[in-house]
Amino acid sequence: MNVTVIEPGATLGVLGGGQLGAMFAVAARRMGYATAVWDPDPEAPAHRLADHSLIMPFEDTDARRAFTRLVRAVTYEWENIPADLCEQLEYDVPVRPSSRVLRVIQDRIEQKTFLRAQGLAVPMFSAMTSPEELDRQEGLGYPLVCKTATAGYDGKGQWKITRAEDCFAVQQELARTRRPGSRWILEEWLPFERELSILVVRGADGASRTYPLVENVHEDGILRQTTVPADVPAAVAGQAATMASQAVDALDGVGVFCVELFLLSGDRLLINEVAPRPHNSGHYSLDACTVSQFEQQVRTVCGLPLGEIRLLSPAVMLNLIGDDVRLATGAPAVQDLLREPGAVVHLYGKRAIRPKRKMGHVSFLAATRDEALAKAASFRARLVPTSG
Repeated sequence: MNVTVIEPGATLGVLGGGQLGAMFAVAARRMGYATAVWDPDPEAPAHRLADHSLIMPFEDTDARRAFTRLVRAVTYEWENIPADLCEQLEYDVPVRPSSRVLRVIQDRIEQKTFLRAQGLAVPMFSAMTSPEELDRQEGLGYPLVCKTATAGYDGKGQWKITRAEDCFAVQQELARTRRPGSRWILEEWLPFERELSILVVRGADGASRTYPLVENVHEDGILRQTTVPADVPAAVAGQAATMASQAVDALDGVGVFCVELFLLSGDRLLINEVAPRPHNSGHYSLDACTVSQFEQQVRTVCGLPLGEIRLLSPAVMLNLIGDDVRLATGAPAVQDLLREPGAVVHLYGKRAIRPKRKMGHVSFLAATRDEALAKAASFRARLVPTSG
């Protein structure tokens, strides 16, 4: 397939200015590209790294015209960007992943229906268009989880329902927060053994590669720790790579994708969700791989060959959430951290510290997986506020 290459010197557009957009801007600049970041939030950290910055609503027609005049291609840093905007931009420049892919992925009902139609294993689910339907759900049993069909992240927009008696409280919350056209997805609650994820990179020519399978630990719905490689049999890692590649191929996606999976007893894998962008659980690639997920994003947006995927060492990525960042960067903790061989600190430049907000991360690289885990555990044990 003949793919148009966007050469260094061009300006690449990024919709969304959070830490993922900032890391993309850094990778793009290193490769010789300028960036234009469009995010309505003036405090978004990527604005401070961009060559061009648009701080206007995504619905602003003048902003869209100005953006398309600046850029040769567009990507986005999260899946809640308006798909209509991406479709409008596609009349002028390539958007990768495409608006068609985004529409499928940003609606959990559409996404799981699509994956199931491809013969890929997903949790049992049902769609719900009104809170009252919660009383009439059949086949899933209890416990189950209710999620908003769109939006929601880091545990937001999700409710675990342990028994039928819990439905009323959840119904009240759904009714209070519902918007016109609101939908929800009900999913079986899975007794999984491990939460896993894997990055898939796919170019405009259809070539694709997968990163190593990683193991994730969440707290309060927020990713706390990622370990690479995952401690699973080789057959499970191979099956995960195959399933993830099949999902992205079926989408005909171009870009970086993260496929989240559940590992159940008997080495059975189910796809939880697909993200059409670099992912928190792929941050280890910045330090532990020859080519990071963000450089791959630049390559796929520009029609360049995919980069080598080679894990240089085992690693553990630990998120700094809320006040963690104060505890980690104050003296003497920061001196101890920076003395640690293999520790790499990434701070996101967010000015406001809030509970459950990702403020940065630390990667711990080591010769073995167990050594990396021990380093991360030792550091985390020090992230405890002192009284008085």
